[in-house]
Amino acid sequence: MSKNVVIIGGGFAGVSIARMLSPKLGALGYTLVLINARPFHVHLIAALRMTVSAVDRLEDHAILPFDNVFANGVGSVKIGSVASITDDGGGNGGVVHLAGGETVQYAFLVLAPGSTWHENLSLPDDKQMLTEHIAQWRRKFESAQDIVLAGGGAVGIEAAGEIKDIWPSKNVTIVHGGTMLMNDTYPAHFRAAVAAGLTARGISIVYSDRVVGPPKEHEHVSGTITTRNGASLDADLVLTTHAGGPNTAFVASLGPGALDARGYIVVAPTLQLPAHPAIYAAGDAIAWPETKAATKVQQQRGVVAANILSAIRRRPPTAVYKGGIELILLTNGKAGGAGYIDILWGIALTGSLGAWLASVFKSRHLAIPMARKLVGLS
Repeated sequence: MSKNVVIIGGGFAGVSIARMLSPKLGALGYTLVLINARPFHVHLIAALRMTVSAVDRLEDHAILPFDNVFANGVGSVKIGSVASITDDGGGNGGVVHLAGGETVQYAFLVLAPGSTWHENLSLPDDKQMLTEHIAQWRRKFESAQDIVLAGGGAVGIEAAGEIKDIWPSKNVTIVHGGTMLMNDTYPAHFRAAVAAGLTARGISIVYSDRVVGPPKEHEHVSGTITTRNGASLDADLVLTTHAGGPNTAFVASLGPGALDARGYIVVAPTLQLPAHPAIYAAGDAIAWPETKAATKVQQQRGVVAANILSAIRRRPPTAVYKGGIELILLTNGKAGGAGYIDILWGIALTGSLGAWLASVFKSRHLAIPMARKLVGLS
């Protein structure tokens, strides 16, 4: 039987779990294999600003090597895209099949594939292509005067602030399907405060409407676009900023029941797949009734690591994930933003306090020091 613990996905969830397991597996006779399509880790929190402009040259700080990711050298990184998984469902391990034909055997498998993203956030796996992608999108933002953002969730909100930071005179419009920005996870007064922070910078918001057509149809436009409700908007760049979906096409190879109707990975509270006890999942791709956020992963990683270590020691899994507190910190450029924490009665951090907190804890540095520490860099 294989002695590999294999993790699919080199994003925040996958690397976090690798860092927890790496120091402990060697003494148990196991090793770690991290499979990722890219030969580097991308710190996604920085990706919006990185693709909007060359300010701070974030490509030099947010694209990080895996060289030091394993805490004590117990492990290796395999670069490749996963095509499918073979697992007998009996807890006896299985095989990961890569698109290039290679296979990797596992005793335990962790699925942390993250999300797919649109347009400027759809980052290529090749380093040279990624560099060209970043430069291309910077040119698009710089040359556009009327920019429409299709989606008023966190991505659209933060993209609007980044654009206005660099080009205050550009016209930025958010088109959102709801009657308020974001969704009902957050209270109306917080959502209204976020909107007020945007409109104060001259950002327009169109509610209860949508930009029609697939992203590629509207990426390059000239003059005007017409929304689903018939509104005419000036636009020479339209950006899809609603949430990306789960990056889980390969998980369907595990058979019916592995994914829910929206493509998210179905997990038990132990974060095991119900029909595949040797397979665990964490991060944005799991089917759990909560918003997707790094703060949730910080709890999930401990559950996955603890249960895999228990299984190696032939003990039943006892760690369970109970969901995380809803917490969000939204930037509005480098100097602004707002936050919300769902504790007590629900605490909204808005106005000058919210702007200060967002700036100090996120927007000034975009958590790059945390990302560097995550992959083992000083």
